[in-house]
Amino acid sequence: MTATTVTESKVEHPAPPTKPPRSGGRARSTGRPKRTSRATGTALGLGAVLIVASVVQLLPFFIAVTTAFKERTDRSSQWLFPTTDIFFGNFAIAVESGNILRAIGNSVVVTGVSTVLVCVLGALAAYPLARRASTLNSIVSFGILGLIMVPPLSILVPLYTLLNQMGALNTYWGAILVMVTHQLPLSIFLYTAFMRSLPQSVEEAATIDGANRLQILFLVVFPMLKPVTATVVILTGVAVWNEFAISGYILTSPEMQTIAPAIASFFSVQSSNLPAAAAASLLAVLPVFVAYLFLQKYFIKGMVAGSEK
Repeated sequence: MTATTVTESKVEHPAPPTKPPRSGGRARSTGRPKRTSRATGTALGLGAVLIVASVVQLLPFFIAVTTAFKERTDRSSQWLFPTTDIFFGNFAIAVESGNILRAIGNSVVVTGVSTVLVCVLGALAAYPLARRASTLNSIVSFGILGLIMVPPLSILVPLYTLLNQMGALNTYWGAILVMVTHQLPLSIFLYTAFMRSLPQSVEEAATIDGANRLQILFLVVFPMLKPVTATVVILTGVAVWNEFAISGYILTSPEMQTIAPAIASFFSVQSSNLPAAAAASLLAVLPVFVAYLFLQKYFIKGMVAGSEK
């Protein structure tokens, strides 16, 4: 009885009360306000940089728009809004005198064919570089990087001599050959980097199902290249569309001029027609702008994927 009573008393003994927290003690600093203020300052700084960069990028376009709707004699407002009524005749001058529509057609042919060839050849050349690790492929990859760093104008004289001997001056195929040669190294580099990030398990599954190498390439790998292909299309298309120096030497005939040399024809030593040149520039921007609207989603995906890999 006594042992049982002692045991029960031990069990039923209440636990000592816990000490209440100090009311007058100093609370610990978590550092969150300081981090929040630092993050806010960083965000404001980045926002200011983006605003300045946007103004720098959009200011030339704003000047071109305002100049395109001014008369040739309107010099008082400089690049601000026209002081007189809005003048649409500059677009007619650009089309009739500058032959801009023909130049846009030539640029569409050269840019379209060059972009398709750069995408196809770049993907075909990048596949073995991405899937087979060897000394030869490493040397080829370094060679491609070296070609990207070569300025195109540094080989203009021998290039002109070669095209003249081939009879390729003032021809579509001569201009396309030069553009593809200049843009292909960057295309191979982008496709190679993207293909290395693709899982090989899909190709192995296709091999087990009986697909050969060409079927795997065209039916399995190529459909997964949409993001990087959109990136290559935009980079190549814009570069070829805006190319001026080489096109000015290769396509010297007025009937074969592309858009950049055609716009430059509004400027001469004796006089220049700035409003007509601005109107021609706006017409030249439209095809590139429309193409970017359709490919914007894939372009952003390709750039993000390339930065992550």
